[in-house]
Amino acid sequence: MSGFDGRVALITGGAHGQGREHAVQFAKAGADVVLVDVPEKVASVPYPLGTPEELHETAALVEEHGRRALAIEADVRRMDQMNAAVARAVDEFGAVDIVVANAGIVTYRPLSDMDDQMWQDTIDVNLTGVANTVRAVLAHMLERRYGRIVVTSSQAGRRGVPNLAHYSASKWGLIGLVKTVALEVAPALGITCNAVLPGAVDTPMMHHDEVYAVFAPDVPSPSLADLEERLGQLNPMPITWLEPSDISHAVLHLASEEARYVSGATIDVAAAFNANNP
Repeated sequence: MSGFDGRVALITGGAHGQGREHAVQFAKAGADVVLVDVPEKVASVPYPLGTPEELHETAALVEEHGRRALAIEADVRRMDQMNAAVARAVDEFGAVDIVVANAGIVTYRPLSDMDDQMWQDTIDVNLTGVANTVRAVLAHMLERRYGRIVVTSSQAGRRGVPNLAHYSASKWGLIGLVKTVALEVAPALGITCNAVLPGAVDTPMMHHDEVYAVFAPDVPSPSLADLEERLGQLNPMPITWLEPSDISHAVLHLASEEARYVSGATIDVAAAFNANNP
């Protein structure tokens, strides 16, 4: 894979988890990185989201590899904030070449018991937030006739999953978004839009009591060990977790020159869990 010297990558959800790993991997490959994350709690989410301190820690990790980093506190649910983030990135770095729309949340509840807040938060962050991110950068990319857009969907975007109607709906929606944008930008020739579909990744959103209870409902007060046991049974390849770096490798490939004619594609990174998808 070619390097990214002279390129600028904007990554949402960059404070920790997959977003942090994507940022570090782009920096290692030569890109400057713009990091966007929201510094406040989302009402329905029970686990800690990225903090301003973590956002600046990620920026420091990028700079350790000799690349420039810009940390921006912005909420993907707010179109005005995403427009401002892109404008600031262009002002400071001259361009945004790559966008990784990675920010997302997950909660668990049967649809019959789900309140309005939980549904709306998930759609607002996972679907509208990604659309806002892409919309904020599209005019800039079309003017330059160059850009790489990579969206984080999920294996739940390929199948129904109990307790995840809101999440699954949002991630299925992203696939339609990606394919439509790919067609709309195709005449520009230099712009692509694709999605990665991870399985279970070892990040903070998987490490809390609600997740443990969903995956091990028959175990009183289930623990991380119980979750790991169940995940190990789900994956056809005998692993418990994907590492964030496993997803980053796919993201960087889609952003590379080698993938210049890959657009409207969905790339599964899921230890063969995806092999039974329709």
